[in-house]
Amino acid sequence: MTPFELSVHFFLQLVCVLCVCRAVSWAASKVGQPPVVGEMIAGVLLGPSLFGVLAPEYQEWLFPKASRPILFSAAQIGLALYMFVVGLEFRVDLISSRVRSALAISISGIIAPFALGCGLAVWLWKSSGYFNPGITLKQAMPYMGAAMGITAFPMLARIIVERRLTATTAGALALAAGAIDDAAAWCVLALVLAGIMGKPALALNAVGGGVIFLGLLFTVGRVLLRKMTAQGEKDEESCRRMMGWMFVLLMIAAWFTDKIGLYSVFGAFFLGASVPRGRLCNYMIDMIEPLTTMLLLPMFFIYSGLNTRMDLMTGATMWLATLGVLAAAIIGKAGACYAAARACGESHREAIGVGMLMNARGLMELIILNIGLERGVITPVLFSIMVLMAILTTVISTPLFNLTYGKPTEGVVI
Repeated sequence: MTPFELSVHFFLQLVCVLCVCRAVSWAASKVGQPPVVGEMIAGVLLGPSLFGVLAPEYQEWLFPKASRPILFSAAQIGLALYMFVVGLEFRVDLISSRVRSALAISISGIIAPFALGCGLAVWLWKSSGYFNPGITLKQAMPYMGAAMGITAFPMLARIIVERRLTATTAGALALAAGAIDDAAAWCVLALVLAGIMGKPALALNAVGGGVIFLGLLFTVGRVLLRKMTAQGEKDEESCRRMMGWMFVLLMIAAWFTDKIGLYSVFGAFFLGASVPRGRLCNYMIDMIEPLTTMLLLPMFFIYSGLNTRMDLMTGATMWLATLGVLAAAIIGKAGACYAAARACGESHREAIGVGMLMNARGLMELIILNIGLERGVITPVLFSIMVLMAILTTVISTPLFNLTYGKPTEGVVI
């Protein structure tokens, strides 16, 4: 296809993607799932796992490989914009009084699943078909630990926003802990890839670059953002002009954190979280959120679904491994985070709410799995097992959260 033909085809893809996402999200809402879970499932349905099995010729025609870079780029823009909005809505004041709880939850939420992941890696590495030949146990263990410790930060954020939990203790603690957990997991992944590729600079870039980014953002960046916010307080035209410049800062933050290996969502989120609250902040939320959630973000789930192969799930041994991975994922994440929150004095309701939210992994898991598959760390078999774990932990998180935490009181910090 020519570039013009690809752009024309892209609009047809959007029609299909949006229709399927709306239909599946509607069905998901009928069984108590948030729309974001429906979009995640829709991505898998449109990929080779279902559409590709029922009508492989049509699936390949609708989503040819030549068009996927366009989908990927649009998805990354949507993801960055959404996480920027989540940062704008993030209640820093709720965390400032609960720093001890947030740190304890984040540490427990990465150490426990990391340790269980390393144990699983020993078991799976000794069996054939899960890790590629040439991958040593010292490389397999930290990769599996990082993959088990991921929290699906964008998915977690979307569930919290849709449930109107951003102003609650459970929502704020889960967001803060999820951000720290995923940042740590990406640093570990950078270390693993550095060892496999023989490039220690990858790890140094991720860790050192992240520290430099946050240091600049919350010092020099805060001064600039305060000036921009003050300009935005004047009138709507000033808000519009400052939002244009804010997009420039957003793309710089997303580019830099992507470049150092931490992924663009962290740059977008922390930029949004550092913007002073006021007229400009509210204006950007109102202008960006509807377009992002309804149009751009679904492409992120579709693109990830195109790389998912559920047809590889065969054999009793594989299902036994899947059950082991699923049990370790739930115990290591939900169980450890609940225990940490309780140890810090949080109520049973808040602690179990945090545990259920942190248990969601979603498609951030697919990103780290795709990296492992592309870099030759894991085989398609282990990839499929981990994908199924990611879907199941995300699907069960919302009903269990609803059952144990209930509906938050709107406008009240619980």
